[in-house]
Amino acid sequence: MAAVQWHSRVRNYDAELQRCRPEAAPLEFGDYHPLKPIMVTDTKTRRGARKGSTSSSSSSSSSVQADPLSSMLDGTDPLSMFAAASFSEAPAMSHSASTGDLGRKKREKEEEVMGADFEPWSLKRGEILARFTTTEKLSINLFMGSDKGKAQSPGSGVSEKVRTRLEELDDLEEGSQRELLNLSQQEYANRIEELNQSLKEAWASDQKVKALKIVIQCSKLLSDTSVIQFYPSKFVLITDILDTFGGLVYDRIWTMCSDPRPLPDTFTLEDVNDTAKETCLNWFYKIASIRELLPRLYVEAAILKCNRFLNKTGIQVTLPRLTAMIRGIGDPLVAAYTRAYLCRIGMEVAPHLKDSLNHNFFDLLDTFRQISDESIQSQLALQRVEIPEYLTLYSPAINWILQCIAYKAPEPLLTEMMERCKKLGNNALLLNSVMRAFRAEFVAARATDFIGMIKDCDEAGFPKHLLFGSLGRSLACADPPESERLMILNEAWKVVTKVRNPQDYINCAEIWVEFTCRHFTKREVNTVLADIIKHMTPDRAFEEAYPQLQSVIRKILTYFHNFSVLFSMERFLPFLDMFQKDSVRVEVCRSIMEVFIKHQVEPTRDPVILNAMLHICKAMHDSVNALTLDDEKRSLAHLIIGFIRMVSFGRDFEQQLSFCVEARATFCNLEPVLMQLIQTVNQLAMETNRVMRGSHSRKTAAFVRACAAYSFITIPSLSSIFSRLGLYLLSGQVALANQCLSQADAFLKAAVSILPEVPRSISVEGKLRSSESFLLDFINNFLSTLLVVPDHPEHGVLYLVRGLLNMVQDYTWEENSDAKVRVYISALPLLAAMSQETYLYSIPKVDSNETLYGGDPKFLSEINKLCETLIGQILDHLKVLGRDEQNTRRQGALAFSLFGILLAHGDLRNNKLSQLAVNLWNLSHKHGYCDTRVSVRTLEYIKHQAQQPDTSHLTDVVHRLALQSRT
Repeated sequence: MAAVQWHSRVRNYDAELQRCRPEAAPLEFGDYHPLKPIMVTDTKTRRGARKGSTSSSSSSSSSVQADPLSSMLDGTDPLSMFAAASFSEAPAMSHSASTGDLGRKKREKEEEVMGADFEPWSLKRGEILARFTTTEKLSINLFMGSDKGKAQSPGSGVSEKVRTRLEELDDLEEGSQRELLNLSQQEYANRIEELNQSLKEAWASDQKVKALKIVIQCSKLLSDTSVIQFYPSKFVLITDILDTFGGLVYDRIWTMCSDPRPLPDTFTLEDVNDTAKETCLNWFYKIASIRELLPRLYVEAAILKCNRFLNKTGIQVTLPRLTAMIRGIGDPLVAAYTRAYLCRIGMEVAPHLKDSLNHNFFDLLDTFRQISDESIQSQLALQRVEIPEYLTLYSPAINWILQCIAYKAPEPLLTEMMERCKKLGNNALLLNSVMRAFRAEFVAARATDFIGMIKDCDEAGFPKHLLFGSLGRSLACADPPESERLMILNEAWKVVTKVRNPQDYINCAEIWVEFTCRHFTKREVNTVLADIIKHMTPDRAFEEAYPQLQSVIRKILTYFHNFSVLFSMERFLPFLDMFQKDSVRVEVCRSIMEVFIKHQVEPTRDPVILNAMLHICKAMHDSVNALTLDDEKRSLAHLIIGFIRMVSFGRDFEQQLSFCVEARATFCNLEPVLMQLIQTVNQLAMETNRVMRGSHSRKTAAFVRACAAYSFITIPSLSSIFSRLGLYLLSGQVALANQCLSQADAFLKAAVSILPEVPRSISVEGKLRSSESFLLDFINNFLSTLLVVPDHPEHGVLYLVRGLLNMVQDYTWEENSDAKVRVYISALPLLAAMSQETYLYSIPKVDSNETLYGGDPKFLSEINKLCETLIGQILDHLKVLGRDEQNTRRQGALAFSLFGILLAHGDLRNNKLSQLAVNLWNLSHKHGYCDTRVSVRTLEYIKHQAQQPDTSHLTDVVHRLALQSRT
């Protein structure tokens, strides 16, 4: 193809800018404002009406077009249509499918009357199962029933059915049983769960008597204390079955009352039909026929709520009766948990009946005398259980009963409870439960009295440090009188510090740390930390207490946000040294960093903070190894970067650079941190330039060169090729802005030299993607920078541009790729801009080629030759694409791009260049792939430019351009 002579169009950028500015037009505001809300009202129209027929109005009473999406719906919201359809279908649901759900919802609603501040039993359940375990073998006295319990045929008479069921209950009482021995704890729990499932299956198959048998048998298991350490967990498992049974009975009766219409939320006896009442009464008669006291108590308590179907005062009368019946249980532990279950059911069905709760608790206090009886002592001796361990078995029951009593209780009730504790000789177990049950505000107000009572307790039965732990929990939530706080801390710590067992010590100390942080200064907190270190260091006891030690750190960070104060504590960093397990140490350091980033508002130069934070960040950095996940690395790097951004030495730029040098050596394994340090140093150089207002002294010039050297040394250590390219370019721009020409040259040369290392594909968010688009973006950015970079006096003309184009020429691009040609097309505007007398932009105090060459003809000739070479390469590529019909779309796109470059930057007064532009236009439209709208707008632009005095020669070009369509 014949060579094309390039001539750049002479540009007057200021004049072009003025022409591009829109003409100012007067604006009448009136009532209209673009941010003023517009109210659109859609009105329903007839089916045959025109779509979108809506009436709209704005607050300014102006006519506003309705939303086209809304108008397509004829004003009807599809979600409202679905809701209406589901509502119309709801009455068609069968009662058999809905009444059970209604009863269940009703029961759940009534169970929520206590409110969110009442801790439900479901939360305590898991804690009890995890706490009270055993390795002893367990047994189950399992009923092995006959087939008598199966449902009778529909033809059986009523009297026969009643007689059969009575015989089945007698069969149960006479004992058709088998004992399962040598069960592990897990096997025992699995067997109880199987019984729970059997209960549901029997109920579903209408074998109600069999279901009752299962419940009775399970209730009997609660009289067995042969493995006494497991009793609280056994209670939890068995009462799950009782709860299931109570729910099934209640739902059945509710369903019977919900036909033909569901019961209202607050139903009365008049709403209950006779069939439901008879069925309900029948259940209570069946339960009354159970001979043994314990199962009769538990099963009747399970269906206590069903009294609502019989009479208004049924629950109110039954609760005191069941409370009195519990007095007949001889074993105090069994009696205590029976009372706990009755209180739980009572709170669910009648939380307002507090008298029965109080009577249960007072009866429980009376049974404490039985603990010293010979029968209990011999049982404990037989099972080798000490009194302190035995007393802890009562804690779940007592805690629950007291929680029920203390819920929304008035403050004088706490005073009464304290007096009863004193009468019992300050029973430690009871006192502990009282402090945990009542509101923290009430306990805090009487903290001094509680401390006196704790001192008088007998430590043999219940350790005093546990009592102080309970008191500390209350004081962490509520504040005692200010005048008593120091005395409270001193008295509590006298006891805590004497605890010899490290685990018991840290469990209690961790609670009181919050009280100390909440009300005292760093001196007291430092003393507490020193005492913890003293207790936990011997025999490396801290290795077994990492969760508690972490909790101590979290509580300190909650109250100390001034890190200058925090790190000035002498024992804080030694306390951190106890976290020697890598994963735990990193987690603690992470929590400290998160609080620092969140609460450190102002940049700091405090050496205390910097040294401590560097120590913490180094611990996080040193945890990184070859097995560390990328997400973990990113997370740690993000925290360290947050710290680096908060370090500022003000005008002491040299100290800031020294810090970055130290940080680079410390965090060399985390690339994002190194990238941030490079950005920080570049920002430091630009801040120096701003302070000096672009005129560097000898000292500041040396400093910004040192910043450039820092970046130049650090960038090669990055593994990401595009990170290196981007930072080389950015650092070169910074060096250029600071008049460091040789450093800028070095950065830009380095960027060009590593272009061949760019892989053809890179990993982006775990997926392989072509690197071509990223490389093109970088090269375009690089080209725009080269406009202001002056040529080196020892190298040839445009040596950086030529070097870049040579690298592009030698780079191995993807097959069937036009990327190389697109780079050539992008280089033409740069070369055209370089040939202008005045450049589009420049850098203050840096002489670009416009000044160095001053429009020298030889320089312009070099530019024109380079442009002609590039155009020749582009045209050769277009010719190759034209040989294959499959590449015609690519050919058209490239031809149109080159046409745009010629139009904007070429001097089309040159006939050959003008003819080339017309040929490119025709080639781009030859196969009809060019976007018609873009073509039309381009023609309109050329016609508009042809009307300007300096571009009137475009008139001839316009006449030769025609739109073509694909046929």
